[in-house]
Amino acid sequence: MRETPWWHDAVVYEIYVRSFADSTGDGVGDLAGVRSRLPYLADLGVDAIWLTPFYRSPMADGGYDVADYRDVDPLFGTLDEFDDLVADAHGQGLRLMVDIVPNHSSAAHPWFQKALNAPESSPERDRYIFRPSPPGRPDTEPNNWLSVFGGPAWTRLPDGDWYLHLFAPQQPDFNWNNPEVREDFLTTLRFWLDRGVDGFRIDVAMGLHKAEGLPDTALGFGARSPIWSRPEVHQVFREWRAVLDSYPGDRAAVGEVWTDSAEDLALYVRSDELHQSFNFAWLEAPWSAGAFREVIETTLAAMRAPTWVLSNHDVVRQATRYGEGAADPGAGLARACAALLAMLALPGSAYLYQGEELGLTEVKNLPSEVRQDPVYFRTKGAMPGRDGCRVPLPWSGTAPPFGFGSGGSWLPQPPEWAGLTMERQMTDPGSSLSFYRRALAARRSLRGTLPDTITWLDAPAGALVFSRDPLVCAVNCGTDPVRLPPHERVLISSAPLDGGMLPPDTGAWLLRDRPLTPRPRSA
Repeated sequence: MRETPWWHDAVVYEIYVRSFADSTGDGVGDLAGVRSRLPYLADLGVDAIWLTPFYRSPMADGGYDVADYRDVDPLFGTLDEFDDLVADAHGQGLRLMVDIVPNHSSAAHPWFQKALNAPESSPERDRYIFRPSPPGRPDTEPNNWLSVFGGPAWTRLPDGDWYLHLFAPQQPDFNWNNPEVREDFLTTLRFWLDRGVDGFRIDVAMGLHKAEGLPDTALGFGARSPIWSRPEVHQVFREWRAVLDSYPGDRAAVGEVWTDSAEDLALYVRSDELHQSFNFAWLEAPWSAGAFREVIETTLAAMRAPTWVLSNHDVVRQATRYGEGAADPGAGLARACAALLAMLALPGSAYLYQGEELGLTEVKNLPSEVRQDPVYFRTKGAMPGRDGCRVPLPWSGTAPPFGFGSGGSWLPQPPEWAGLTMERQMTDPGSSLSFYRRALAARRSLRGTLPDTITWLDAPAGALVFSRDPLVCAVNCGTDPVRLPPHERVLISSAPLDGGMLPPDTGAWLLRDRPLTPRPRSA
């Protein structure tokens, strides 16, 4: 019988390194800080961790502007400290994935610096996307493309050429038609695989190739865009898959793919391409049984290796999203816990974002002088940016920086987080952290015993009920209690149940009585 790869049903915990734990007292999280908290993560019950970029970078976009893909920025530590982190993570039974940023580099990357000093149409400039103004319009951008971060996607050089940056000007886009670019990234993959990483999260995986001629376009992430999900990207990931498959241990890759269709998303996870791709439709769904069911059905119909994610370092935290417009101030967190049970009950893997287990909400009142997200500055404050979900974690104590480090934190923590620290929640059986620990333990107890398909069960209006026999998951997104389906016992619920009734904003796992037979799983 074939073993199931570890990533097939893993729970992966995203670590935004700058905001996780600071070992040096400079106010910024680092690799040694991550290493010091590995026992917490193993005890939480996750299977793997994913590190956001820790490479050499000017930090114009929190490290997603990479100047050297094969070294650690001194802000985060050293290569030796990275090796120690990998060894300790494996010793704790945790896989370790790292972020890779192939769409663009930092403007400080040696290649781009050489390009700036090279003549037009030179080999140095061909590694990036440089274009002149259209004929007869000398002061006009090469096309109408806009930056995802706001404003035009082009910056002009003194010699008249423009360079493309789909994000910040400090993040010039690579030219993926250039064979040097392709080969250099294959070298980077091997560099980190040789150091023992278990896989990669691929930033902006749908953006590498652009349509020939760079035609004008409307905004959007559709598969017919000249910017996103071009057919050529799939050959890149076939090459990457071949590298991953040449290493032992089920090394894996998951793509950050924003698209408008599950069918397009499924193309990235064909058998010779990426192992997984993030399913952002689940993250974007409102608190609604109908919306959840539609995403689940569409995803399972299209994807051979589904993923489920409710938050990450780029979006508003789910305890805030789900609470918007609710009369009860606690509704957001209650719904987030119920949604977690739905996510963990589905076939496939689940990705968590640091701090969600503590019930952290979005920090919306950060003053402008402390903000660092280029989105905020590129839009002149019209878009608040992503700093609010990146505030450093509260670990212990009763006042900031809450055990994050001895020297404060690079973004200020709200004083009211005193009640949400890991230290305080660990001993409170009714806390969000305790609930996450129970939910992850319950999922692990069922691992390998459930089918990779679901069966929908009859559900009252506003409720979602499905089965992976013998597990039944029920979530009440309505406003009135609903009766639970027949079951032998309740395995876990996100809030106390009222007899045989499921309260609003609550999820529960129910078990029917039959023996469970585990399937083999890779080591």
